[in-house]
Amino acid sequence: MSEAEGAKNRLFLGIDLGTSHTAVMSNRGKKFLLKSVVGYPKDVIGLKLLGRPYVVGDEAFEMRSYLDLRYPLQDGVLSEISDRDLEVARHLLTHVVKTAEPGPNDEICAVIGVPARASGANKALLLKMAQEVVHTALVVSEPFMVGYGLDKLVNTIIIDIGAGTTDLCALKGTVPSPEDQVTLTKAGNYVDERLQNAILERHPELQMNLNVACAVKEQFSFVGTPSGPATFEFRAAGKPVSCDVTEPVKVACESLMPDIIESIEILLRSFQPEYQNTVLKNIVFAGGGSRIRGLAGYIKDHLRSFGDAEVTCVKDPTLDGCRGALRLAEELPPQYWRQLGDVAGA
Repeated sequence: MSEAEGAKNRLFLGIDLGTSHTAVMSNRGKKFLLKSVVGYPKDVIGLKLLGRPYVVGDEAFEMRSYLDLRYPLQDGVLSEISDRDLEVARHLLTHVVKTAEPGPNDEICAVIGVPARASGANKALLLKMAQEVVHTALVVSEPFMVGYGLDKLVNTIIIDIGAGTTDLCALKGTVPSPEDQVTLTKAGNYVDERLQNAILERHPELQMNLNVACAVKEQFSFVGTPSGPATFEFRAAGKPVSCDVTEPVKVACESLMPDIIESIEILLRSFQPEYQNTVLKNIVFAGGGSRIRGLAGYIKDHLRSFGDAEVTCVKDPTLDGCRGALRLAEELPPQYWRQLGDVAGA
């Protein structure tokens, strides 16, 4: 088979593998988002209700009352605790590729996003697993994927706030080195925990869990000055009760900011001095956390001592990462992927 004929049978996938959600796009127009969770029946009744050994994604989450939910990604990387953890991750990855609807003769080539400072061991583990379901796989940092998709590869700082990690990357027109990247473990899940604790401190009678805290965050998240009071309907002793959550939401969301601002300052100083003013005007937030209201203004204000910053948030936090990964996969033939990062199968 010629190279041209082989290219016709290539299914390219851009996969943003996240702690909470996984987003996927293919070169054939398929795109989807699913929760990064696998559910297994708790007992024989659950097995009867489910009718299969396990279920993946949003469907698993909806059936959580009788399933044991397993999240194979912790802080954005694969758990490496036991064979059981690896099996859960394998079930998730297999489901993702199957949902992309590959043909029987397709050569599947996937670019997979991981946290900026993911360890070599973790990347190797992911690639070993990916080789079981795709022909060629490349792992690259998630903020680099975003920057590639936005055509912002020079004099830019990308900050990707996910569920498990906040990843920052200084883009200087080259493949970013480890020194150009930062991974923080304070991200969306950390906000949920802080928010749950802050609400329970004020209202210990409420029936709270992290799912409820996440719902509050997704509805009201903000930093800086609130646009108005935030009121949420909870349950206390099974009965509905409304509470003002404005201050707990502010405290929880702003708990991310000091480390992010410090990391931006460190990366800014790593650029040549003649470029730093340009970089200051190219600060981009991505990921689910970029939806936090007031984020751009808050960061701009706290960087004022460095100059007049311009901070933007991506238009599509859900898919911008995997869109950049797919673009990279399509524009750069797989035989060149080793120049960008860790590869299996090429």
